[in-house]
Amino acid sequence: MLGLLAGLFLGWSLGANDAANCFGTAVSSRMVSWRHAAILAAAFVVTGAILQGQGGLETLQALTTADGAAAGRAALAAALTMSALTLLRLPASASQAVVGAYVGSGLVAGQVNLAPLAKVVACWVGTPIGAMLFAAVLYHLLRWPLRRRRPSLFVLDRVLHGGLIVCGCYSAHALGASNVANVASFLVRTGSMTPPTAVALGGLAMAIGVLTFSRGVMLTVGRGITPLDAFAALVVVLAAALTVHLYALLGVPVSTTQAMVGAVLGIGLAKGVHILNLRSLARVLAAWIVAPLGAAGLGALFAALA
Repeated sequence: MLGLLAGLFLGWSLGANDAANCFGTAVSSRMVSWRHAAILAAAFVVTGAILQGQGGLETLQALTTADGAAAGRAALAAALTMSALTLLRLPASASQAVVGAYVGSGLVAGQVNLAPLAKVVACWVGTPIGAMLFAAVLYHLLRWPLRRRRPSLFVLDRVLHGGLIVCGCYSAHALGASNVANVASFLVRTGSMTPPTAVALGGLAMAIGVLTFSRGVMLTVGRGITPLDAFAALVVVLAAALTVHLYALLGVPVSTTQAMVGAVLGIGLAKGVHILNLRSLARVLAAWIVAPLGAAGLGALFAALA
């Protein structure tokens, strides 16, 4: 029961935090209202989880041989870490929190497998770098036809509005496909749930988190690091979604937050590094460190007290 409740709690906190990675830039650029963004994100998170969410389960399951009770304690540690960072309006990494919780609890019991852990950490490094490069290239590539055709402001507004919605929905699908494994891995370890059922239930928990508690982090991601116009917001969402979806297809759950911030940084560099809000960027980077270490500490504590 602890594993089930903690896993669902983690799914809720993951959705509340990571919805910002789908529509945060669109909301902050006032092209989409938060209410409409939340509804769309919730719907497509579920479709991504159900259709493509089982790929990352194998990677996370290989991290440790923990039983259902140990997995429940790790899930609780990850969920508490994510919830705390969400309350602080920091776009934390659910993948980092989950892996940190698994590693912290596994170290106490001597159940950590280093090979899959090294693979995951390598992907943590590659995710923001890849998204940054995607964003820088897409920014110049997509800007070229707009400069050539010079559409009217009315037409441009309609195109960007539609593009932000489409890219946001795609990003939400990629979020569900990649990150539901963080939730489902705990649910499967309880022994009472098959992978298809676990990813569906995990997707629903994430959707509820999107609908109930995602607004604050959406605004932090969209406004905090660099000011974005509608075109730049579209590029950021698309670049991050492509990066996350690529890893989802490879069966490696990665941080949508790292992809998003990497993409925003790529736009900032493409437009001029002087426009970056380095203080906000430093807060985000600090959250990337706190998430795995905090979850690992809690996971180790819960394992030691068990």
